[in-house]
Amino acid sequence: MSVKAFLSKYVAALAVAKTKKWASQPVVTQQRTFEKLIRRAANTQFGTDHRFSEIRSHADFVARVPIRDYEALKPYVDRVVAGTPDVLWPGKPRYFAKTSGTTSGAKYIPITNESMPFHIQAARDAILHYIHETGDTKVVDGKMIFLQGSPILEEKNGIQLGRLSGIVAHYVPKYLQKNRLPSWETNCIDDWETKVDAIVEETIKEDLSIISGIPSWVQMYFERLQEKSGKAVGELFPNFNLFIYGGVNYEPYRKKFEQLIGRKVNSIELFPASEGFFAYADSQQEEGMLLLLNSGIFYEFIPADRFFEENPPRLTVGEVELGVNYVLILSTNAGLWAYNIGDTIRFTSLSPYRLVVTGRIKHFISAFGEHVIGKEVEEALRTALTDSEAVVSEFTVAPQVAPDSGLPYHEWFIEFEQEPEDLESFALAIDIALRKQNSYYDDLISGSVLQVLKISVVPKNGFQEYMKSQGKLGGQNKLPRLSNDRKIADFLTRLL
Repeated sequence: MSVKAFLSKYVAALAVAKTKKWASQPVVTQQRTFEKLIRRAANTQFGTDHRFSEIRSHADFVARVPIRDYEALKPYVDRVVAGTPDVLWPGKPRYFAKTSGTTSGAKYIPITNESMPFHIQAARDAILHYIHETGDTKVVDGKMIFLQGSPILEEKNGIQLGRLSGIVAHYVPKYLQKNRLPSWETNCIDDWETKVDAIVEETIKEDLSIISGIPSWVQMYFERLQEKSGKAVGELFPNFNLFIYGGVNYEPYRKKFEQLIGRKVNSIELFPASEGFFAYADSQQEEGMLLLLNSGIFYEFIPADRFFEENPPRLTVGEVELGVNYVLILSTNAGLWAYNIGDTIRFTSLSPYRLVVTGRIKHFISAFGEHVIGKEVEEALRTALTDSEAVVSEFTVAPQVAPDSGLPYHEWFIEFEQEPEDLESFALAIDIALRKQNSYYDDLISGSVLQVLKISVVPKNGFQEYMKSQGKLGGQNKLPRLSNDRKIADFLTRLL
């Protein structure tokens, strides 16, 4: 055992003990975080406008601070971007994480001196929890690759800005620098396809033990490795034992990954975003990710089925229940207040608090009142794949409201690595699994309002073509699992 591996067990034990301390008193931990946030921001412009000095309780906060998404918070953010200090948080941000916007174009998410360390600490602690539970210290001795955005940062009014993954690249600990791939020069390549080819050249003869990235883009990397070497990824990297991912659900990709790797590997799911690092899988045995209650973020939870009410309930961590779909609301030490990040979650455990991401509050299908969410379509596909030889590369779902003939239906666009022998039977298996999860959808099928879903087979690399057309190939960009319109569907239909 190397010195690094030996020390990792000791450091892992310390990290786990520290986690257990705050996780064992969740309500107290969150109350302390809440009070500290309100106190620190009381004299900012936002704090003055919302009378933070008068806030004594969560009820006071709810009465003074409405739920906002980025568009609603933008007037304050614009002042921060212009270089004005003390707007949302004392002083100026250290960085802006630049993300793709919707109606307002690019979004600039502030990252402060207080919030930045938690992005790094959470990623480190996820690996340390894995080492502590499994005893696998070999992962720290091999090379590690992180598929991420370019670390080249721009500057806006004296504040550096870039993609979150590129910002984080500047904080890789010194003891990991020799193990980390790809090289700085390769990481700076902006074009994703060129970058992946360069990463393949750079890593194909290395001894990788940890590979990290969004599953869809890691899959592209694995396919290029296999094309060049003619070998399975697990054969190229015999010590590759840990896949770290976030951003999208791994399950739809798992079968394809195991085929590309040639064996099963352990995995750690992360829940990071530009707005904060919210959770990570702290156990290989338990479902869900540990909610980080001690990371400078105060959480509120709104039941998803009540989110669009005029005054929906805003619950704190001590008020949530198992199995309910919640919209995640944040107040952070980067100056986001009652901020709707857009993600929906469901708790799998309340001791400690573990959750799974169920989708996006804006990404759903309810063209007929069914309100089908991302988690339901992913679970339906996973169920159908269990008894099928099919292998799926990528998929998305959209409503077909006005078909040429017959009843409307949900149209599933699927890119197969290996198609099922009977496409109609496969579609029916997905449909049955979806009906079991969603009673509204079941009622529409049984009531002859909708017909059984239909599958449109997307040609190879069709989804990559779509993402490229949107300027979102690679990096942290993710394909929506489902849409309530036909924008993505219309592009893919032209490829059929």
